[in-house]
Amino acid sequence: MKVVALIPARYKASRFPGKLMQDLAGKTVIRHTYERTLATGLFDQVMVATDSDIIFNEITSHGGLAKMTASHYESGSDRIAEIAKDMEVDIILNVQGDTPFINQEVLARLVAAFEDPQVQVASLMQPFEEEDQMNNPNCVKVVVDKKNNSLLFSRSRIPYPRNTDIAITCYEHKGVYAFRKEALIQFTKWEMTALELAEKIECLRYLENGVPLRMVQVSKMGVEIDTPDDLERARKLMKS
Repeated sequence: MKVVALIPARYKASRFPGKLMQDLAGKTVIRHTYERTLATGLFDQVMVATDSDIIFNEITSHGGLAKMTASHYESGSDRIAEIAKDMEVDIILNVQGDTPFINQEVLARLVAAFEDPQVQVASLMQPFEEEDQMNNPNCVKVVVDKKNNSLLFSRSRIPYPRNTDIAITCYEHKGVYAFRKEALIQFTKWEMTALELAEKIECLRYLENGVPLRMVQVSKMGVEIDTPDDLERARKLMKS
């Protein structure tokens, strides 16, 4: 089984423009993500997919592999599909460029999900540790069934604790995906869906087309850089 990791990376992020080029302990955020993904040794190839000359040069000037893509894509999955469609590959991991704390353990567990032939798409989740994060719209939540297949993703708090006598875990969706190649290519052929457009969560396109994601629970895996506050949290974590 051939497995590759593709890292979609755009410079003009809406909430935090230029976040991937921010300094984090002496390296840019995107370099941390690329080098940590490469260091896992799990993949036949690791590549950054970007529409930015700045990011392309940042990766290639330090010996990494990057490829330019078109600039019109609305999601990272659409961006990596441009490259993946011409690759001879079985499983494709979409490692978000703003995950500088990504590690071998969580990526290996994500790849292992495809030992189940029914799994077409998989992703990561972790239990929330802080109450305020559960109500933060920058943190995407997910609820799952008994097999850890996704039922719904939202920026709102789900599940809502209407009955406070029931102890229930609230999970944060971590934006790392894995796909069988056919599932990724099919994703690009579907129109963007109403829930996806409303919530700005790309994996809702799969749910609205009847394809659940197999969610892999992991322990705390660091900070995703979505806002300047996240960057400051990441800098503190790097020093700890």
